[in-house]
Amino acid sequence: MKAIALASARTTLFLALAAAAGCVSGPGSVGPVDPLKYDAMACAELDVVMGTTASSISRTAISRGTVGQWNVPAWAPGGTKAITAIQDRQTARIDGLRQEQAAIDSVRKRKCR
Repeated sequence: MKAIALASARTTLFLALAAAAGCVSGPGSVGPVDPLKYDAMACAELDVVMGTTASSISRTAISRGTVGQWNVPAWAPGGTKAITAIQDRQTARIDGLRQEQAAIDSVRKRKCR
């Protein structure tokens, strides 16, 4: 009986973490890329934003890889789907960050070099 309660608690915790990891948007969540907002920035500011964007890409890619290594029990309903959904969301975030980085890079090439 104790083993069933422990397994149930683990499953509940896993599903809660999976839902939180996939649904929470951090402060750097990516929306549509507006290259005009970078035109007003100085070169030093563009460098900082480029570094921050690169860090966000790395952090998200590491998180995506960690999620991919989760071992979901076969009896957990929807566990594999949750992992796939989280990875897809993180992949979309990485793509958006790459678009933002490309916009920053084009402004840097035009203004700073």
